[in-house]
Amino acid sequence: MPALRRLARQMNGFELDERLRNDSVAVTSLALCDVRLMNDSRYCWLLLIPRRAGISEWHELSGEDAAVLTHEIHSASAVLKKRTGADKINVAAIGNMVRQMHVHVVARHEGDETWPGTVWNSGEAVPYDGETLGGLCKELSQDLAPRD
Repeated sequence: MPALRRLARQMNGFELDERLRNDSVAVTSLALCDVRLMNDSRYCWLLLIPRRAGISEWHELSGEDAAVLTHEIHSASAVLKKRTGADKINVAAIGNMVRQMHVHVVARHEGDETWPGTVWNSGEAVPYDGETLGGLCKELSQDLAPRD
């Protein structure tokens, strides 16, 4: 299946931005978005990246894609809230530094390192150790899997 996904992405021109690739780890693919985990253990922080070439703004998505994105953000938010017991789930599509359309879904806790401020440009990331990262990605993938 991964080979088929790669082929489909190549056919529609979608390429993951290098900065997103370097700062995060693949979790799963949903109907529209690739889901990636930011490699910063200070926050449980997902990125949802629509597999659409040349899109940098929400309004550039088709109405159908925008609806699917909304559903996927809703699912990711609920998963993070349940998994982390977060006080607040932050959702943002900023894109000032990385133009490729992507949505941040971040579990926040009162008293975390940057509370109540933002997580952007808030010091150096603290990468997950390999075992923790692999386990968390597997668990998040299972949590995000569509239910019949």
